[in-house]
Amino acid sequence: MSKVPPKQEGDPNTTGHSWDGIEEFDNPMPRWWLWTFYATIVWGVLYTIAYPAWPLVSSATSGLLGYSTRGEVAVEIAAVEEANAAINMRLAEAELTEISADAELNSYAVSSGAAVFRTWCAQCHGSGAAGFVGYPNLLDDDWLWGGDIEAIHATIAHGIRNEDDPDARYSEMPAFGEILEPEEIASVVNYVMDLSGGTPTDASLVPAGAEVFADNCSSCHGENGLGDRELGAPNLADAIWLYGGDEEALTETVTYSRYGVMPPWTQRLTEAQIRAVALYVHQLGGGE
Repeated sequence: MSKVPPKQEGDPNTTGHSWDGIEEFDNPMPRWWLWTFYATIVWGVLYTIAYPAWPLVSSATSGLLGYSTRGEVAVEIAAVEEANAAINMRLAEAELTEISADAELNSYAVSSGAAVFRTWCAQCHGSGAAGFVGYPNLLDDDWLWGGDIEAIHATIAHGIRNEDDPDARYSEMPAFGEILEPEEIASVVNYVMDLSGGTPTDASLVPAGAEVFADNCSSCHGENGLGDRELGAPNLADAIWLYGGDEEALTETVTYSRYGVMPPWTQRLTEAQIRAVALYVHQLGGGE
């Protein structure tokens, strides 16, 4: 045990804490520290009066100065929009197919379109536009509804299978689990696996699957399975799959169908922004 120093006359009171016989003096804080502490309290109260601070049910107190970070950002956005108003008007009014020939306008469209894509489109299609399961890869040349600039613009503007835009792209595949027998589904799945250049799980089912395909699927996907862009029917012979091309994924697709939805962006974006992101997607490498 440590040697405890003897108490001296005039020592301040202790806090009552004791460790190994050592006691803690109850000395007051320095005056300068206390006054600094009191000043921060006063400053905090004045700050909550002057600036937005106290939360309410749906907002917060506005503060006597009326300052708002949202308002500050809105002012900055308005300034940028005003500076770009002229070129945005040019972009909105130009012929879609002729924008790429105007170096200045095309450069602006691609740059601003990249910002629009990262803000609104990357959540589904990925930051690099390579897509995910159920969300199309925008880098390849496999387009359900067409990959030229006008087709891409129409898809972005009106969306796919949504209920908010009467001009939305629309197609609907039947759920063949309600139409075909399980063995028929198994055979057509193996046929499609063979058609796309893959290895069917049971090659003996391919001939029967060809008959099922001809009777039930060729009206949309074509006799050779090459698809139909007018109907939004995918090409089944190119081994590019939106939901997967293995037996399990194909069986689920045939049995239950797929029904992906894309919102119409005319309700959120300006015409210039829609054109900009269409041009950005078109020049990524997969645009026709």
